[in-house]
Amino acid sequence: MKEDNRPKIEEGLDPPDWAALHSTAHQIIDDAISHVRDVRDRPLWQEMPAAVRKAYAGPLPLESKALNDVYAELRSNLLPYPMGNIHPRFWMWYMGSGSFSGALGEFLAAIDGSNLGGGNFAGALMDGQVTNWLKEMMGFPETASGTLVSGGSMANIVGLTVARNAMAGIDIRSDGVAAIEQPLSYYASDQAHSCHQKAVELLGLGNKALRRVPSDAALCMDLAELRKQIIEDRNAGRLPACVIATAGTVNTGAIDDVKAIRQLCDEEGLWLHVDGCIGALMSIAPENRHLVDGIGDADSLALDPHKWLHVPFEAGCALIKDAALHRDAFAVHPEYLEEKPRGIAAAEYLQDYNLQTSRGFRALKVWLTLKEHGVAKFGRLIDQNIAQARYLTGMVNEDAELELVAPTTVNIVCFRFKPAELADDALEALNTEIMIRLQESGTAAVSDTTVKGRHCLRAAICNHRTRISDLELLLQEIKSVGSEVLENG
Repeated sequence: MKEDNRPKIEEGLDPPDWAALHSTAHQIIDDAISHVRDVRDRPLWQEMPAAVRKAYAGPLPLESKALNDVYAELRSNLLPYPMGNIHPRFWMWYMGSGSFSGALGEFLAAIDGSNLGGGNFAGALMDGQVTNWLKEMMGFPETASGTLVSGGSMANIVGLTVARNAMAGIDIRSDGVAAIEQPLSYYASDQAHSCHQKAVELLGLGNKALRRVPSDAALCMDLAELRKQIIEDRNAGRLPACVIATAGTVNTGAIDDVKAIRQLCDEEGLWLHVDGCIGALMSIAPENRHLVDGIGDADSLALDPHKWLHVPFEAGCALIKDAALHRDAFAVHPEYLEEKPRGIAAAEYLQDYNLQTSRGFRALKVWLTLKEHGVAKFGRLIDQNIAQARYLTGMVNEDAELELVAPTTVNIVCFRFKPAELADDALEALNTEIMIRLQESGTAAVSDTTVKGRHCLRAAICNHRTRISDLELLLQEIKSVGSEVLENG
């Protein structure tokens, strides 16, 4: 008698009661709408009570629990305690403030459930369409390639990987970095994002390969210093390979002269990579697109739709001028991932353009957001944020108790409360305390930084919900809290 090997019980994850799921899902949607609609009416951030923190140390759940009960726990312990970046007075770390349509796109992408590693299905076509839209928005040619990734750090890593492989002078995928005859040099402003250090370390080049070029008075890369370092490296037996221009530094929003750097790279035979995660999307802003002229001439470009396009995290993009070099840097085709003439595998694998075999359906939230609002509206919102930053700068300059610490190029304002002549360490302690108290009160969130040795507060206005009245309130509260700190300690 043949043995019966069938499982005794067959289970799944679909709900036993679809009507109950329908009711809970409707409650979730209703609460989500209220969460976004009423964001201005609640604190930006609040400290979690001990009981809430304790809940996140709870034991591993072994048995099933009704979804409605699970969601009740989230309503109590998660929704009231966000980072706060969708709030209109969040100007702390540089990130977008989200949109409801983007959240719906994230939900629909999960419902679709596709793995965007590649294949012959609608999601893969949408991924390509969104990448093509971003190429057009950035002024890249149709023949260029691109890939959606988790964010700016990974987008920069993709671009710098292609640069390394193209400039190494050897088959680096076969022979490895140890076979490079001359050590490669990458050049970036001393204001460049820290992800570039991570990139050169990950690429096996070492931190010393990243040459920090001094910045000028406007906090942009000093081109004379750049030329000097290139000459020094050549004389020392190094191989100058890539210049990383920054279109919007994270500290102050300063924009390197991309056109002049492109010319220098052409003269010296170097790859030009542009880190545009802060400012590249200004290319769609009618009043300010001139500030990033030339980014479409880069060999590679990193940008972040989850900033000024306000799609939910994560959404970054790397664009590469030479599609063949891009593919050659990443493509691998084992026997289980061969393309076929028909069926699901009858299409190019999107994983051939980055490090991930498994890829989330990031394109849908970008697609839905752009389709609903249109590129023109996002251009106006970018101009709006820049105008708000200039208004804030004007208020700071007109107030004797406030001091502007760095030039305002775009939408990042660096300033401090300086009611009297105080030592630098006392000013730093005062402004740090103001910043923390504003966060703890749930009023507003700014960060702090140090620019050319001077500590300051930093307001990065990448927020479609911000209004002028919010910025006026910010300065009022800074002065009020600052005075209280000085008076009472």
